[in-house]
Amino acid sequence: MAAGETIVDVVSDAPWLPAGGRAETVRSRIAPIPAGLVRLLVLDGKRIYCQPRSDSGKIDLPTGSVSVDDPDGSRAAAALAQRVFGEPVHVTPIGFVRNIVPTGADDYLWPTPVAHFTVWTAAGEPCIPGTWIDTSLADNPLESRHWWPLIDERHH
Repeated sequence: MAAGETIVDVVSDAPWLPAGGRAETVRSRIAPIPAGLVRLLVLDGKRIYCQPRSDSGKIDLPTGSVSVDDPDGSRAAAALAQRVFGEPVHVTPIGFVRNIVPTGADDYLWPTPVAHFTVWTAAGEPCIPGTWIDTSLADNPLESRHWWPLIDERHH
């Protein structure tokens, strides 16, 4: 664990990872390397701005991919925020999910043994279609997301 990191959740033998894979949800203001994806957290009180995932259609934070020449994902996060808000805005990392996968698998497309999926936050009014999810509702669909422990304390 690097300086400034606080592990807030660990899933050993995570069922969505290859055998023996572990997922750690880590609170940190420093974007880790290597970044696989970036997600953008936009808050309005207890509401979170979401869009459907391109792979499953499930509701999630707006997401962007990271190119190999952007190791911590900061440029990808800035581009994602600009797409969501229609103008450049300041983005700040709040944490990440770190996959630790000792041995890859054919259907696991991320770097091994470590890959990071960073959550960034920014303020503004989204200008593209999306859905605001009220996280105070009993049937909050975001509670099952791997990044949820990063913000759960802020909302309850």
